[in-house]
Amino acid sequence: MPLPTNEIVYPESDGEPMGENSLQIKWILALLLGFERHYQDRPDVLVAADMFWYPVEGRPDVATAPDVMIAFGRPKGERSSYKQWEEGGVAPQVVIEVLSPSNTYHKRGKLARFYARHGVEEFYEYDPGARELTMRLRTGRRLGPIVSAHGHTSARLGVRFEVSPGEELRVVGPDGSPFPHFNEIVGERTAHQEQLLVERRKVAEAERRAAAEARKAEQERVKAAEERAGRERLAAKLRELGINPDAV
Repeated sequence: MPLPTNEIVYPESDGEPMGENSLQIKWILALLLGFERHYQDRPDVLVAADMFWYPVEGRPDVATAPDVMIAFGRPKGERSSYKQWEEGGVAPQVVIEVLSPSNTYHKRGKLARFYARHGVEEFYEYDPGARELTMRLRTGRRLGPIVSAHGHTSARLGVRFEVSPGEELRVVGPDGSPFPHFNEIVGERTAHQEQLLVERRKVAEAERRAAAEARKAEQERVKAAEERAGRERLAAKLRELGINPDAV
């Protein structure tokens, strides 16, 4: 007997790391951040990495976690997983897998069948070790055979993929500007973090100075009050002695 819908658990993680090696992880992050930047002004484009995608409600066993997926017509925002029935029935139109040694031919074929069955339009595989990019494009209900993606311009993404012999993948935007390399992204983020640190130090220094000035003003106020109280006590004492304090 199937479980009630509200009792079905859709895992958010399989406990496995994002990638098997540093090169694979770098390329996953580079593609994720590159496409996030490319679509930063498009609130209706979701870019995600290593997120579980559940295409069928009530079937948590039917799932996969693409290295990078792009869903047009879906709002940006945090999600623990991509449940297609909660996303207006929209399947990620583009999926990119960054290959590692464990990506056997059998596993790759299984993923291709999954993506074909559940609505992916463009399926790319990048092998950073061999520096090769291949793709499958939807034809009817199928994803076509594997072909080289070198020089291919994606109709859906509007970007061009370039992989020259012996060179790393370049993703080039409509304006001719390539996506930043992973090292550039890290450099930019490091520079940004350093700038934030400088700004935070400036704010902290300004707050320290303001606090010191406030303490000084308070000390001067207390000193003035004590001096005024002392003068008043002296005046009262002189009056007790019959002496006009204003005449002293």
